[in-house]
Amino acid sequence: MQQSIPSFSTLAELFYNTVSAYEHNKDKFAYMRKINDTYHGITFAEVRDMVEKFAVGLLDLGIKKGDRVGIISENRLEWIIADVACAVTGIIDVPVFPTLTAKQCEYVFNNCSASAIIVSNSFQLGKILAHQHELSHIRHIITMNDDAKGNHPFVKSMNDIMILGEKIADMQSRHRLVQEQAAAIRADDIMTLIYTSGTTGHPKGVVLTHGNIASNVMSCTGCYTITSDDTMLSYLPLCHSYERVAGYLLPLAKGATVAFAESIEKVAANINEVRPTLMTSVPRLFERIQTRIVHQMAKEKPAKQKIFAWALQVGTIWIRNKMAGKSSLINSMQYKIADALVFSKIRERMGGKIRTFVSGGAALKNDTAEFFLMQGLTILEGYGLTEASPVLTVNRPDSIEIGTVGKPLPNVEIRLSAEGEIQARGANIMRGYWNDEQATKETMTDDGWLKTGDVGIWTQKGNLKITDRIKHLFVSSGGKNIAPTPIENLICHSALIEQCVLIGENRPYCTALIAPNSDELMHYAEKQGIVFNTVEELVQKPEIIRLFHRDIDHWQKDLAKYERIRKFTILPRLLTVEDGELTPKMSIKRKVVEEKYRETIEKMYANSDIGE
Repeated sequence: MQQSIPSFSTLAELFYNTVSAYEHNKDKFAYMRKINDTYHGITFAEVRDMVEKFAVGLLDLGIKKGDRVGIISENRLEWIIADVACAVTGIIDVPVFPTLTAKQCEYVFNNCSASAIIVSNSFQLGKILAHQHELSHIRHIITMNDDAKGNHPFVKSMNDIMILGEKIADMQSRHRLVQEQAAAIRADDIMTLIYTSGTTGHPKGVVLTHGNIASNVMSCTGCYTITSDDTMLSYLPLCHSYERVAGYLLPLAKGATVAFAESIEKVAANINEVRPTLMTSVPRLFERIQTRIVHQMAKEKPAKQKIFAWALQVGTIWIRNKMAGKSSLINSMQYKIADALVFSKIRERMGGKIRTFVSGGAALKNDTAEFFLMQGLTILEGYGLTEASPVLTVNRPDSIEIGTVGKPLPNVEIRLSAEGEIQARGANIMRGYWNDEQATKETMTDDGWLKTGDVGIWTQKGNLKITDRIKHLFVSSGGKNIAPTPIENLICHSALIEQCVLIGENRPYCTALIAPNSDELMHYAEKQGIVFNTVEELVQKPEIIRLFHRDIDHWQKDLAKYERIRKFTILPRLLTVEDGELTPKMSIKRKVVEEKYRETIEKMYANSDIGE
């Protein structure tokens, strides 16, 4: 049963509401982290003690309400402690992706005039020290790892700050001091600056208040069931607003336990160790799980393969009937058998307790959504953006519509402009961009609605369907308007294709840069007896190019002629964040990619008489 919670208008209130409810329960864990190959729990009382020690220590350093403090760290308990310590004292934290370069960090922290930076380890510390002289506002650097501080006289460890906080005041005095600070925070006080990665130019600092985020968390609590008995596995970056709200603050509001995954590579193993009931994710993880299961079944004996194929066929009919509000007695009976023979075993291999997945950050493929739903694993696809704190819409468990991002949150209004742009209004909408009135003005309408830049439509069931980004829409030389994202998503339904970048602005026809699914491709080549040494060599083989051609033609057969890919180039590797081709949240930087592969693209249009 969904638990009601006290209302809150600041993150300080949220924290103390939950702590007061659970701090006397020594068997109730707020967080779990892995130490020496074993998960260990941290109680709410222990979290409160660490937060207040660190908060008092920060105040003693002269860091005060309204000051900006950077955080560069991977997901870990100390990230939470730093974030909450800032929230309860009115300090504005500025978390960034740990994958950012030293130069990118320098820009962010200079732009917001950060007075202190908290880093996780010596590698992250090195980024700051490399540009220390350019960071004129920085007065303190704090490391989460004790051994990372080295002999730098101006670098302290997080433990040093907590010891300082403990020396300044005893436990009762710390409680009183920090709660006095927390009580003085108002909903319109700035809580955090989150710098959007952006696909062009410098990132912009999104100004989010306590009220912005508190309203979003409060509204999300009623969209799907989460209770203090739940355990959530967290692996997405906490510095991203999606995981910060859905994977950390929402569980905190409900008193649920959050376990930290060791890394993206170990998520599968950690699921079996933690056995979570809830999990936030992005579509790519679901696709990997689906591919892994299919590959593993392909190695089984023919009899098992036939049972699996039959179960998928039965499950597909069952879930499509369910989505359409239909039922078939024969199919329902078959589904129960399929569940006992196949689906229940898949659920058990995923910890056996998962009730709900929440998917965001990108579009979820329809076949992947169907695959999980037929397993009895609910995926709730949602939509939002940092400027909206971040959630705007989400599918509800009792009214899922595959291919949509659901209905607006209770306190969020959504409208579509004449051009189809999704625009939003509500208490969760940002105050603006830090020190950038022009960018703020360009992002808001004259009557106060946030322009998301996304194009969408309403379905007959009242759910929102994202169709593209306004800035991605292009016009061919024949005057045809083309939305690339739906076409790219369609082509990526191919098991062989991981990424697709459609080209066609002011061109006579569409072409594409295709990044293959290397595992799937090598698996195919080995099965067909194709000899190769590297993927780069493999993608140049005529039989592989013909294979991709057939696959692309299959998936694009229902597109209009002017939308179809006439030529393509298979890249030997994936586009990556490290090479500057993707943003940290995995969006394609189209201008960067088009410039990097300019010669390759021009070759696809050279000496061609193909027209529309």
